[in-house]
Amino acid sequence: MDKINIQYYKSPIGELIVGDYNGHLCLCDWRYRKMRSSIDQRIQKGLNAEYHEEESEVATQCIHQLEAYFKKERTSFSLPIKFVGSDFQVSVWNALISIPFGQTQSYLGLSKLLGNEKAIRAVASANGANAISIIVPCHRIIGSKGELTGYAGGLNAKKKLLQLENAGPFANQMELF
Repeated sequence: MDKINIQYYKSPIGELIVGDYNGHLCLCDWRYRKMRSSIDQRIQKGLNAEYHEEESEVATQCIHQLEAYFKKERTSFSLPIKFVGSDFQVSVWNALISIPFGQTQSYLGLSKLLGNEKAIRAVASANGANAISIIVPCHRIIGSKGELTGYAGGLNAKKKLLQLENAGPFANQMELF
């Protein structure tokens, strides 16, 4: 069985698990999220690999890039990514990457980007299954009226990320960290 090298990173807004599979980032997710076990099972089964706590170049690069992001020194990420999910989920995650730093989108807007505005619930479900948080910016998805909607890291973390990015309804609000 292959292995996924994982490291833990205590970000300013919560602890993340960062995973590297054969030189590709396959995991950057909130350690204490509700769906932790199902996300971990999907990734390990999909890659036929097990988690091993061990440093790796890609995971270390990811952590350095996240640190620069939190210091407002980086607005995008350059890491090789390995998505583990259905074709539809992967299409949603790729669409998320296209949402620029400092901007937000609604579930309906994301559905339209994917060419199927009736797929809002499926898009929301795929968004919630994203295992590469921050790098694949699911936090940039908000409700159609500008309200915060569910987030794996919690609504407080989502709000702080949007404030850091000066995005959407949080543009020009005071920073919290």
